Amino acid sequence: MKGEQQNKKVKTIKVDLDKCNACRACEMACSAYHASPKYSSINPARSRIRVVMDLLNDEFVPIRSCDYSKAGCDGRRTYAINGKEYSECSFCGTICPTRDLFKEPDSGLPLKCDMCEDEKEPLCVQACPGGALIVEEIEEGIEQVKPGEMEIGMRSLIDKYGMQKVADTLARMKKKS
Repeated sequence: MKGEQQNKKVKTIKVDLDKCNACRACEMACSAYHASPKYSSINPARSRIRVVMDLLNDEFVPIRSCDYSKAGCDGRRTYAINGKEYSECSFCGTICPTRDLFKEPDSGLPLKCDMCEDEKEPLCVQACPGGALIVEEIEEGIEQVKPGEMEIGMRSLIDKYGMQKVADTLARMKKKS
């Protein structure tokens, strides 16, 4: 369902690559915050931020998960950074079937960054000792109706198994409860 476009100030996380030392504290804080129950475990595979590392060139890029896409990119571009080439995929936060990044390891459902909604500042930013992650407000055209985590997960299941199979499973589950 599409909503009307409006300009609105939204929070985002800006990355200062010169300050990232790949400590991965952001991944640990994010995974602990999103554990169930909250702060009960640390598992970077469940983190909504990942540090892409090129150890040979001493380059580290924190990437946050963003939107879900049921298809992978059709155009693979490469970027040259300090003489080394990287694929566009290396710096992409989109959750897609092309790779397993930002998918819940047990269910395969997408993990989207929610900016730690009930916190004053996202935990990845709070945990970053080098100050590489900075919260910034930007003005952006956004839809009034944004899909929530449940809707994103359902869309992912429908894309994978089909509407009928998901509906049949929900009906079976309802009968059992």
